Amino acid sequence: VQLQASGGGVVQAGGSLRLSCAASGRTSSSYALGWFRQAPGKEREFVAAIGRNGDSTYGADSVKGRFTISRDSAKNTVYLQMSNLKPEDTAVYYCGFQYSGIWYSTRPVSFWGQGTLVTVSS
Repeated sequence: VQLQASGGGVVQAGGSLRLSCAASGRTSSSYALGWFRQAPGKEREFVAAIGRNGDSTYGADSVKGRFTISRDSAKNTVYLQMSNLKPEDTAVYYCGFQYSGIWYSTRPVSFWGQGTLVTVSS
């Protein structure tokens, strides 16, 4: 499975961005996709994930209400709509893939995308 992430860039605080992650290869008919981020000098952090049927889960409280995850199964693509961005959202954002209909936080990610950089200026 290959994951191609895109949509990162530089945005001012309060702005919005939409990240995309397209999956290709042997994805199977049942899989979950998630977003993680890693800020400089920090560990990778879970942001959000979405299962086959659209059931979603979010990580840090700091993104709840500002970030929305969605997917287009016909395109094998997951999106992360980020609004009201803050400088602390600056990070490389990675998408991850699990061979499962729902996302399990206790299971390892099977495949990772290459990451897309989001920079939020104050």
